[in-house]
Amino acid sequence: MILFCSPTCAYGHQIRIVLNEKAIDSGVEFIDPAHPPEDLIDLNPYGSMPTLVDRDLVLYDARIIMEYLDERFPHPPLVPTDPVGRARSRMLVHRIERDWYPYLEPIEAGDGPGAAHGRNRLRESLIAASPVFGAKPYFLSEDYSLVDCVLAPLLWRLGALGVDLPSSCDTIRRYARRVFEREAFQASLSEHERGLVVFAEAWVV
Repeated sequence: MILFCSPTCAYGHQIRIVLNEKAIDSGVEFIDPAHPPEDLIDLNPYGSMPTLVDRDLVLYDARIIMEYLDERFPHPPLVPTDPVGRARSRMLVHRIERDWYPYLEPIEAGDGPGAAHGRNRLRESLIAASPVFGAKPYFLSEDYSLVDCVLAPLLWRLGALGVDLPSSCDTIRRYARRVFEREAFQASLSEHERGLVVFAEAWVV
């Protein structure tokens, strides 16, 4: 099994967290997304990342990859086993990816109006949601789950994105500290992502 991903991509980071949480013996090959290798293009017609290759199976959607890993390696479970719990988990992942992740691209693209708008909207949305982070030890759950694997890479990047949160968002800081200190999260970081720790220190003091 091998995961092809960019060392800077938050979606690839999500999968690397899952791989480490489950202690899956896999390889990770970091790729420049602007110049994907020919063998990856042969495997994935879109040449997109992240891409997971497991024998004859090729997957290239982060959510599909993570759910596949959770089903193939069921321990520890990252998604509830009952249908209602699984549906709720999927809805939370959907909302995080729809409400917060779309702002990453315009912010990372530069310092123009689009970046400023995205930065402000992401900041405002997180502030509005801050009470939710304090409801339970993990994101709306007593147990660490796939939802946290999706959310953690976004929070880790906030400082580098220039998204600062007021002191009233201490619930987010406590939640971030909890997920950042996990051994699997630390093991999932690329060298680039480790370089962001200087920006994330404000979250773990």
